[in-house]
Amino acid sequence: MKPLVSILIPAFNAEQWIADCLRCAVSQTWARKEIIVVDDGSKDQTLAIAKKFESNFLKVCTQKNQGAAATRNNAFAMCQGDYVQWLDADDLMALDKTARQMEVIEQGCSKRVLVSGSWGLFMHRPYRAIFRPSPLWHNLSRAEWLMRKMEHNVYMQTATWLVSRELAEAAGPWDTRLLGDDDGEFFCRVLLASEGTCFVPGSKVYYRQAGAANLSYIAFSDRKLEAQWLSMKLHIKYLRSLQDDQRARAACVTYLQNWMVSFYPERLDLFLEAQELATSLGGGLRVPRLSWKYAWIDRLFGRSKAKRAQDLLAGIKWSVIRKWDKALSQIDSRRFAEGWKLQSN
Repeated sequence: MKPLVSILIPAFNAEQWIADCLRCAVSQTWARKEIIVVDDGSKDQTLAIAKKFESNFLKVCTQKNQGAAATRNNAFAMCQGDYVQWLDADDLMALDKTARQMEVIEQGCSKRVLVSGSWGLFMHRPYRAIFRPSPLWHNLSRAEWLMRKMEHNVYMQTATWLVSRELAEAAGPWDTRLLGDDDGEFFCRVLLASEGTCFVPGSKVYYRQAGAANLSYIAFSDRKLEAQWLSMKLHIKYLRSLQDDQRARAACVTYLQNWMVSFYPERLDLFLEAQELATSLGGGLRVPRLSWKYAWIDRLFGRSKAKRAQDLLAGIKWSVIRKWDKALSQIDSRRFAEGWKLQSN
């Protein structure tokens, strides 16, 4: 009998996207699958829409709001799969995504190998998704994968991974303290328990850009900044447990520097703590630079005002781009419908 793949979907206020997400999950060409949707106390129609998809292999349940990490833990506790596919409710997978990865696994890949795939960014039109290969799109050892992540400031999107139950259980549950980057920290632990990564080209994931609406968006939230700092310290601990040479320490310092723009100057306590950590690693941190477009605001009104102006203008720009992309999506949909009518006639 073929292995069972569990597709686990945490959902919160995702009424706009959940139907498309479930259609792609149901249509996965890997036949032996179960789909578990856990609604995390949504206040919109997410639960009602998901219920319409219930079947003998798609289960929908709801709970009081607990956050993304706890919701994923609850979904995993319900599943029976030999392999686990996490999928956020606003994202999509190519219909053969899990099948391509399972084919590689069935060719003799160890259950202790962490399988990944490619991912592309989109807003409303997945067929226009942009796939940009990163240094992580390779078969890599555990230490090499973590160092590349820190050196190049790159990551793998949550749904790219296909994880054996054995690996998921060895890694332990998602950390409910983390309000953002919970996936990054979790898959670091999965990686530590693994024998390395196996990249499967063509197993595509479509990652929807949500901007400020994304639950992991930090902005000026103290709780999210503190959670991010916790995740960063854990990342560094994990890498040093695998390799603690000059390159690994330099990668950790680079990782710290790349994130300091989020902490300075609002959380000087965390910035100073990061400086101490960087010094202990044989490096140092500098005050992060702002773009020249906002440097004059920094000089006149201070760094906090400059960062808020940068955040505000970026939000406005993002909103305009999203609305434009949505309008183009609606035009494309009408053109497709009109073309289909002409073909039918």
